Amino acid sequence: MADDQYRNLEDIDVYYDNPEIVDRDHDFKEETAAEIAAPVNVSHDFEEDTEEETTTSGRVLGYSALALSILSLFILPVIMGAAGIVLGFVARRRGAETLGSWAIGVGAVSIIIGLFVLPFF
Repeated sequence: MADDQYRNLEDIDVYYDNPEIVDRDHDFKEETAAEIAAPVNVSHDFEEDTEEETTTSGRVLGYSALALSILSLFILPVIMGAAGIVLGFVARRRGAETLGSWAIGVGAVSIIIGLFVLPFF
């Protein structure tokens, strides 16, 4: 028998031993690099648009958080107060400092009243 029949499987070259598989090195002459990325155009207008969207979404979240916190004074103080506090922190993070702070304060007062004052009535 020929020596080719007794070769180890680790020594088999897939492209050499299977001529039906296209050898891409011979068909294409191109060079690529994964670490090179397309240049990003960062302009001043883009930063202003992002800041305006963040402030607008923060204001909407701030009003929602404040509404939840005020509503928690009357209905489900612990659950809705906690939701108002969380939304207040998110609103502050997105640029609505005053609304977020008010929502956090009213939510905290609602939780304190709900846990320590309302059980006595």
